Amino acid sequence: MSAQEANFDGLIGPTHNYGGLSEGNLASAGNAGLVSRPKEAALQGLTKMRAMYDAGLWQGVLPPQQRPYLPALRAAGYSGSDEEVYECVWKTDPRLARNMLSASSMWAANAATVSPSPDTQDGRLHLTPANLSTMLHRSIEHEQTGRALKAAFPFAAVHDALPMQSVFADEGAANHVRLCAERGGQGVELFVYGREGFNENDRSGDTKFPARQTLKSVEAIARRHGLSAARTVFAKQSKAAIDAGAFHNDVVCVGAKETLFFHELAFAATAQMKADVTAAAKGLFTPNFVEVPLSDVPIADAIKAYLFNSMLVQFPNENRLTLIAPLETEENEATRKYCEKLTAGNGPIGCVEFVDVRQSMRNGGGPACLRLRVTLTDTEWAQVNVGQTFTPKLHSALNDWVNKHYRDRLAPENLTDPSLMTESFAALDELTAIMNLGDDFYPFQRER
Repeated sequence: MSAQEANFDGLIGPTHNYGGLSEGNLASAGNAGLVSRPKEAALQGLTKMRAMYDAGLWQGVLPPQQRPYLPALRAAGYSGSDEEVYECVWKTDPRLARNMLSASSMWAANAATVSPSPDTQDGRLHLTPANLSTMLHRSIEHEQTGRALKAAFPFAAVHDALPMQSVFADEGAANHVRLCAERGGQGVELFVYGREGFNENDRSGDTKFPARQTLKSVEAIARRHGLSAARTVFAKQSKAAIDAGAFHNDVVCVGAKETLFFHELAFAATAQMKADVTAAAKGLFTPNFVEVPLSDVPIADAIKAYLFNSMLVQFPNENRLTLIAPLETEENEATRKYCEKLTAGNGPIGCVEFVDVRQSMRNGGGPACLRLRVTLTDTEWAQVNVGQTFTPKLHSALNDWVNKHYRDRLAPENLTDPSLMTESFAALDELTAIMNLGDDFYPFQRER
């Protein structure tokens, strides 16, 4: 079966700001309160998408979500007109207001967990939107994410998010890797978790920062997606990685085709993970494990430079994989030297390319965070919503849209102005036509 991996990037929204809302995300906390540049951020994201498209990869787009998210504010007891709600929450609870204004859905790696049709019992593409229940500003995303995924993949099984409860805390594809010999063949799905879920001591955790993903959540997703138990692996993230700021496994690990590229401290039991993946891949392929020693790249440098929060892709007509890393990886001495060493040999990763996504990086999201990987057959790709399929025409339209609607800069004192909401809603209203999403995609459209 002919298939390819498509990257569906989150289009960065007009309220992109540095709210410092994500505990355990060191970049987010360190840059809280800085002046953001929404227009620059969105254009950087589109430039990255265009580069992947021009390289011959399948590229898609996920729309930004409605911000501020008024349904949650009204559920919290705020009433009146949209402007009255907006002004009142900023006066009475500015921290809640910042949570409802976050543009965090740009990091599409957290949008959902994806199991392609070759892996599932019923032969359909399955997606489960992540409930993101650990962080308030992200917990409001899953309903709109589901609508975007159903629009993009009308042929797929798009499930509801797991229950919004600590036992089932789910962070999406940021803690999930699919390995395979061929995209259209049976693969091995590796789920990574930080805590078990039910155990009372485990629930509060012994980590410095929250262990966001639970074993109970990934077990539930594997069941609902109809995955083969023999081809599914569950591995625990290490306490050392979480404490160092690896709030998701994709901060210390990334994989593609037969290759798993990870830091020495990524997993709680590395030898067991390797043995389990090797056993699950038996008869399909021999895994390539590229483990980065702590002596080469200290964990602090790996996280600061986001070496692993990179896209590991195979370009057409290339035998080896390419690592698409942020500029910060090149600028960090330890990670730059490791990349030179990595590509000098005959290993599975033959090239490292660097991209500018600084606006995203300052909020704690690298190239890998900005995209959701979806393996599709040729037939499935042909059925994807044309408005969410990246083309030069769509790129031009989205560039024009961003330049028309986005602010050049957004300072903390600008966030309280209701005109930001008015501008954002006007922009999203126009976007639904550009991306073929219908005129009732966003909550504010359905309410009017």
